[in-house]
Amino acid sequence: MTRVVSLLPSATEIVFALGCGDQLVGRSHECDYPEAARALPVCTRASFPDGTSREIDDQVTSRVQQGLSLYDVDLEQLRTLAPDLVLTQDQCRVCAVHLSDLEAALREWTGASVEIVSLSPAVLGDVLRDIGRVGAALGASTAAQALVTRLTERVSEIGEKTGDAKRPSVVCLEWVDPLMAAGNWIPELVAVAGGRALLASTGNHSPAIDWPALRAADPDFLIVTACGFDLSRSQSEMGPLLAHPDWPALRAVRAGRVFVTDGNAYFNRSGPRLVESIEILAEILHPDRCDFGHEGSGFTRV
Repeated sequence: MTRVVSLLPSATEIVFALGCGDQLVGRSHECDYPEAARALPVCTRASFPDGTSREIDDQVTSRVQQGLSLYDVDLEQLRTLAPDLVLTQDQCRVCAVHLSDLEAALREWTGASVEIVSLSPAVLGDVLRDIGRVGAALGASTAAQALVTRLTERVSEIGEKTGDAKRPSVVCLEWVDPLMAAGNWIPELVAVAGGRALLASTGNHSPAIDWPALRAADPDFLIVTACGFDLSRSQSEMGPLLAHPDWPALRAVRAGRVFVTDGNAYFNRSGPRLVESIEILAEILHPDRCDFGHEGSGFTRV
């Protein structure tokens, strides 16, 4: 049986969704779903302390500018676990251990042949293809195809519910201080859920924005999908938004259409639960048509 270490939360979810969780022997410090993943040995750690949204952004920006890694790989733990396959990503230096950091760590590990599968999704189709890639590496291609089929059918079902509905304008915020709109697959998810995403485009990285841009967009809905933050943490980080002098003037605020989501579990993980992310958006945008039961756990109204 293949010994697998996953250094990416979404990859860990994919492995379990394929019925191959018993092949996992190690994980990243951020791999927390499903519950069984938490029992696995941890192979990474963040190289900077936690803080407020602004403090985290300052630390990340500083370390990236200096060419420093945001995560440390526990090489001794990897040696002990002796994986045949390591799953990582090369899409975002902020989200998880980057491919270059992993390769540097493994270069120090002599005498072992380790396959690396690196994921770099930009749109929903890439995520589905990555499921196939992980399945092929695990010898579970049939299970991967079945999972992709199920997920695709669920996406189509949501699209059918929202297809002829009025499409309100939406700004999804991946970060609140400083402001960052949610890009990559998020505008695509918004479209399936029956909305029009503003200030970010499908397949492109999440852009930094400013308050004049947000005021000019003046969306019907404002949805916080903070990267790496669960629902409770996202709520606690709303202060800078609520205190800004332009906040009361926004159309979404005046209409009571501001929502906070569990970005860590759903929107920012490029795995099977992106379908639940579409369900959350559909519930927010079209509650008269969609009720998937996510309110209170996946999202809440501000």
